[in-house]
Amino acid sequence: MKIVKASEVGEYAIEKMLTKASFDEVELSPKIREANKKTFGRDMTAAELVRQIVGDVRREGDAAVIRYTHLIDRVDYKPEDFLVTEAEYEAAERAADPAVVESLRKAAENVRRYHQEQKPNSWMTYREKGSILGQSIIPLDRVGIYVPGGTAAYPSSVIMNAVPASVAGVGEIIMMVPPKNGKINPYVLIAARAAGVKKIYKIGGAQAIAAMAFGTETIPRVDKITGPGNIFVTLAKKEVYGHVDIDMLAGPSEILIVADKTADPVYTAADMLSQAEHDPLASSIVITDDAELAEKVAKEAEKQLAALPRREIAQASIDRNGLIVVADDMMQAMRFANVSAPEHMELLTAQPFQLLPYVRHAGAVFLGAYSPEPLGDYFAGPNHVLPTGGTARYYSVLNVETFMKRTSIISYTQPALSDVSEDIIRLAETEGLQAHANAIRIRREQK
Repeated sequence: MKIVKASEVGEYAIEKMLTKASFDEVELSPKIREANKKTFGRDMTAAELVRQIVGDVRREGDAAVIRYTHLIDRVDYKPEDFLVTEAEYEAAERAADPAVVESLRKAAENVRRYHQEQKPNSWMTYREKGSILGQSIIPLDRVGIYVPGGTAAYPSSVIMNAVPASVAGVGEIIMMVPPKNGKINPYVLIAARAAGVKKIYKIGGAQAIAAMAFGTETIPRVDKITGPGNIFVTLAKKEVYGHVDIDMLAGPSEILIVADKTADPVYTAADMLSQAEHDPLASSIVITDDAELAEKVAKEAEKQLAALPRREIAQASIDRNGLIVVADDMMQAMRFANVSAPEHMELLTAQPFQLLPYVRHAGAVFLGAYSPEPLGDYFAGPNHVLPTGGTARYYSVLNVETFMKRTSIISYTQPALSDVSEDIIRLAETEGLQAHANAIRIRREQK
């Protein structure tokens, strides 16, 4: 585990270490590029590959979806095989552990209750001379949710995407999940049905994103696509943005822990590894003002790594993106944390709420030793679909308003319009838009 001291390398060097590369600058490993070359016949970057898949699905519809599902997931489908059947739902119910199902139910209820408190209201206000201004909040007609299904299954992501959409009042929620050996994890199916998903398609990757964006003969076009995925999914969302809306461009998972001398090194190391086990590209960072704690956390992380079932993934992540920064003081630590703008920020300090006002950029903030990141991932209620790669500087957490749009309402009476007509005419003519001015003038002249 790399430990660096701000006093030795300087603030600029630390900030450079904490500034993340753009998600589309991620280089595919030689192993993945070689596999893609065998599959597609030529060496391509991730962006080139995604552009080809999206273009083919847009032009060819189901045929391209079938072709790429065979090439990438090694599953042979006909269009009638895309949808999860009632028999598959029933099999999932039989295979599921009732205790896990009950935990999912509790988690979904917490998420629902939290997001119901976010729901905005339409409004109208009366102004001068009978004029009315307002705003109408309208749920989207149809949204598409992408749920990863590669190295692990994520029923929690189903809940986090579908429940807010349901609370928002979305007309239809469909979902895409990549198949594993032609099947979908039973808990993913159970969570989806409980959360209000109408249709689930056993399709993953860039072809799933393109199918939802443009529609095919059997897959309906959606208005918005949400949900995390790998680099190919993220690049596909970027490629289709503008044809549909998207929630955000998400990269590998991240955690940044601000810790003082009171932090437990065992807790701190465990929380670092909770993200490292996601992905070799995941980022786990600790910033502390205590050099002794830094050493203890590094040693504890190595100790805990040895016992992890996903040790290989976590070790690769820690080797590549694990970092402990020793800051001069806690204010410098908070400045560094905001430069990183992490997906998850934990404040493991004696008085975490005293530092909260200094948090400017984070997807979610976890305060104190008993609010670890997995609490937010699974159960507390706030959403776990969060901005990554430093995009917390401008992106928000997935929420109810993600699935809604705002429409302005304007109603003026003739006297109210007459009062402001000269200003509007003057502004329109200044911009050279005479027809705009005329639309106001003829109403004023009809007094």
